[in-house]
Amino acid sequence: QVQLVESGGGLVQAGGSLRLSCAASGRTFSSYGMGWFRQAPGKERRFVAAISGSGGSTYYADSVKGRFTITRDKDKNTVYLQMNSLKHEATAVYYCVADPKGVTATHSTYWGQGTQVAVSS
Repeated sequence: QVQLVESGGGLVQAGGSLRLSCAASGRTFSSYGMGWFRQAPGKERRFVAAISGSGGSTYYADSVKGRFTITRDKDKNTVYLQMNSLKHEATAVYYCVADPKGVTATHSTYWGQGTQVAVSS
């Protein structure tokens, strides 16, 4: 069983930065693939980023490459999404996700409750 709790969302000006955090429970956390999806109002959820259980491989949606960075701190059981140069289209609820076999662009087993990010301009 895995529990995921996101934090760090908020309102930011276009061009600004935010760092989202996802606190994970469970002894198997370190072996799970982790990632982030987002869902804008009235839109379908979209893949944002993923990181392998080892932390050695990362994947990003084309829309965020070069601006977002996903990392994990196994000592703190936490996954982060550093978001820089934020654009208005980044406004969405961001969900932390986890899967024992890895997170894909279309699927993940476990989901957090979400944290709101709003980019103004």
